[in-house]
Amino acid sequence: MEPGSLQLIALDMLGVFAFALSGGLAAVRVRMDLVGVLALAVTAGLGGGILRDVLIGAVPPVGVTDWRLLAAAVVAGLVTFFLHPALPRLRRSVLVLDGAGLGLFTVVGTLKALDLGASVLTAVIVGVLTGVGGGVVRDMLTSQVPAVLANRELYAIPAAAGATLLAVMWTSGLDHPLVAWAAVVVISGTRLLALWQRWRVPAPRPPAG
Repeated sequence: MEPGSLQLIALDMLGVFAFALSGGLAAVRVRMDLVGVLALAVTAGLGGGILRDVLIGAVPPVGVTDWRLLAAAVVAGLVTFFLHPALPRLRRSVLVLDGAGLGLFTVVGTLKALDLGASVLTAVIVGVLTGVGGGVVRDMLTSQVPAVLANRELYAIPAAAGATLLAVMWTSGLDHPLVAWAAVVVISGTRLLALWQRWRVPAPRPPAG
């Protein structure tokens, strides 16, 4: 199955929707109005894909040319504005949706790069940047340190591991759709498990006093 197939479109739309939901929920948590919620949902949902397309030279980016992606982001923003859960639960919801979006967008970015004939290394880099892009934009617009940089969280590492696994298997001829979905599960599952178990990236020792 070629990376540019219907599977890729489905993954892209799911990734946009998941990240847009996390963006909308983050906006609700900081008490933005309807315009702010929609703006943050669209920015978070489409930001990673726009960065991906610019990196691989697919311009104009599909995020601004495919109405389905924009519609998915807007619908996600409306859903979060009108149907968001109670405020104490928003933080957990954002983290779960962010984990799902990380896996979906990383896989889509990796597959799109492979579709253009990129090497394994290039595809992994594009995949990781695609995966973390939407979350970085979302966090910056809500005045937070991006999760990829904050609190030593396992964020980029699961994305890099899943993208590498996918790229190696895909270039080896194992291009079954289940491989892509397995990579999504590996990335998202590792991210969420790390949050649950409080796994942290090693940090340098403080200087001796």
